[in-house]
Amino acid sequence: MSGPDFEALFRVAGVTGWLHAADLDTGREIGHGADEPLPIASMFKVPLLAELCRQADAGLLDPAERVTVPAGDRSSGPTGISAMLDDVTMSLRDLAYLMIAVSDNASADVLLRRVGREAVNAMLASYGLDVTRVRRSSQEINDSMAADAGHGWPYQDPDELSRMRAFDPAWGNTSTPREMARLSGLIWRDEIASAASCAWMRGVLNMQVWPHRLASGFPYDDVAVSGKTGTLPTLRTESGVVEYPDGGRYAVAVFTRSFSTALNQPRADAVIGTAARMAVDHLRR
Repeated sequence: MSGPDFEALFRVAGVTGWLHAADLDTGREIGHGADEPLPIASMFKVPLLAELCRQADAGLLDPAERVTVPAGDRSSGPTGISAMLDDVTMSLRDLAYLMIAVSDNASADVLLRRVGREAVNAMLASYGLDVTRVRRSSQEINDSMAADAGHGWPYQDPDELSRMRAFDPAWGNTSTPREMARLSGLIWRDEIASAASCAWMRGVLNMQVWPHRLASGFPYDDVAVSGKTGTLPTLRTESGVVEYPDGGRYAVAVFTRSFSTALNQPRADAVIGTAARMAVDHLRR
């Protein structure tokens, strides 16, 4: 049985695409450029979430510990604490919720300082995720783009984008579609932290508010889609898990780079869901 024509699908949407999907119970898988090292943008927040939970399991931190994030010293971004005007005090686990549900950069960078990027990368290496690395905070990525372009947002000049370090897999936060799908599998099978912590991570990932990428391919009340998006200029990604009412569980990661530098590209967003649906349908046949 031949597989889906992902190349044609991505081309019609105006993007280059990479994908990996796996049945979490049978091990069946399908991919398209699945081992290509790529920038992961805000998807770095998933391994950070996992290491936060592992440290909580080990008694190295208390998820209920309250932290004050000052208004004058927080990472920039359009959502969550990043967009707020006053000092904010909340628990570590509530910062983690904002980091995933609305991709809050300020919350992520507070947690990254607390957990430590070295600890995150050691955890990834211990699970054989050899390409996936968290090297930069959200603010470091944002600052690098402004420095490389010579100005702030928006970034739409192709020449400027071509010299941005944020897209260099050797410099920034990096993974592959296969490894991001494997990371989801570790969470869904209770393998990367305690069963209670993995259940909590699954719940938080299911509360992500963005419906326009992975979830758009599965518009059904009885199909649960959990995931985390990532976005940089021309880069749109999402990794997560699709769960069917018959018990089928499928980890999916889709990365795209658009040919156009336009900020709003609904087709480039929607093709992530379409490609994921095609991959999952293939695995379910």
